[in-house]
Amino acid sequence: MYLASLRSEWFGNVRGDLLAGLVVALALIPEAIAFSIIAGVDPKVGLYASFSIAVLTAIFGGRPGMISGATAATAVLMITLVKEHGLEYLLAASILAGLLQIAAGALRLGQAMQFVSKSVMTGFVNALAILIFMAQIPELVGVPAMTYVMVALGLAILYLFPRLTKAIPSPLVAIVVLTTISLSAGLDLRVVGDMGELPSTLPIFLLPDIPLTLETLLIILPYSAAVAVVGLLESLMTAQIVDDLTDTPSSKNRECVGQGIANTVTGFLGGMAGCAMIGQSVINIKSGGRGRLSCAAAGIFLLFLIVVLGDWVSVIPMAALVAIMIMVSIGTFSWRSLKELTLHPKRSSVVMLATVVTVVWTHNLAIGVVIGVMLSGVFFASKVAQLFRISSTLEPDGRTRHYKVEGQVFFASAERFASAFDFKEALDHVTIDVSSSHIWDLSGVAALDRAILKFRREGATVEVIGLNDASATIVDKLAIHDKPDALERMMGH
Repeated sequence: MYLASLRSEWFGNVRGDLLAGLVVALALIPEAIAFSIIAGVDPKVGLYASFSIAVLTAIFGGRPGMISGATAATAVLMITLVKEHGLEYLLAASILAGLLQIAAGALRLGQAMQFVSKSVMTGFVNALAILIFMAQIPELVGVPAMTYVMVALGLAILYLFPRLTKAIPSPLVAIVVLTTISLSAGLDLRVVGDMGELPSTLPIFLLPDIPLTLETLLIILPYSAAVAVVGLLESLMTAQIVDDLTDTPSSKNRECVGQGIANTVTGFLGGMAGCAMIGQSVINIKSGGRGRLSCAAAGIFLLFLIVVLGDWVSVIPMAALVAIMIMVSIGTFSWRSLKELTLHPKRSSVVMLATVVTVVWTHNLAIGVVIGVMLSGVFFASKVAQLFRISSTLEPDGRTRHYKVEGQVFFASAERFASAFDFKEALDHVTIDVSSSHIWDLSGVAALDRAILKFRREGATVEVIGLNDASATIVDKLAIHDKPDALERMMGH
């Protein structure tokens, strides 16, 4: 069974994976160079990283068909480290970030994705589409007029060629056609070679030249931790998107480990840490890539292109790659979400828009997702708290009252719980029935404590009935109302 699955993941779509891998490799080159420039290092650092990470995540990652490499999300976190300490510390930080990600996978932190709501996912996707488009703007400002013609021609090929045949990926056709036209007509256009010099040698395995001391660890640890968290967050979100695009599942914990192995090894090969790339992953899927072979092929083709065919690759007009990335941004954006703004609950729409605005404003996907998840949690707690009520009945003798608690007792409903009781009513006995409720946390237990102790202070005996097993466990562990000095402790708090 395992061998059959492995064979399917690697060789179930050989032709499609190889062609898609070639397209992705071409798209990776200018981005890897740009990300190197962002981090303040030589272009080869990003190019070597994209090769290494792509191949290793293809082997060890948990999401077939997803492309990983050097990214802007991780590059921006390394800027200060490179400025203050240099390239060798960046390599060491990349290694440590990888080890932290392996640990996260071993601790099964990939399961945390279940707490990311659909609204946050939609906001993440839309923000990413906007950022991809915004990243192309510098290539469209202050350029020859012919650039716009070439971009328009590239978009026409990308959208119209699939109507003729899908045997060859339209992005590959667009690159070949636009490069041919540019060379034949001698057009003065910005090309890949203008982004930076391509390396001409293979990466070699070297230990970072840094002192192995506690001081060094304290220098790189904050950067490594940030890269590990942001890299995993973006990788797991991208994996979820590819899951949806392909209607296939993936192992999030294995992806954590795979990303960690890739970043650890890449640091020894002279590359910077990276993570999954939503734009390239979408290009891969749209170009027919589905298996692990597509990601591995992208990395291998990338290295072959820059080392062996670097002179040819350097003359590819940027207009061709800009057209491809514009297509990706258009295809990535969830246009249906605009229509659904008026159909979905307002709180869901607010979460989605907040995620988009935060990501676009900060250019940091992690911050946007964290804000979205926090808002989702607050709105959910608020909604659950509203589904809470307490009713009561008074016995004919006027000395005994029964309270019926319904709903969830936790931090968001604890105040309503406490205010539902009339402690000044002259009673001999009070029954609090919680059989239709659940006590979740310390706030809920504290609210129950206060109610019981206040009734006792007024001279009533209190009986709590209907505690389910989970509620009884937390009450037995945390409650103070049966402690000898309970009243004094409550007053002290």
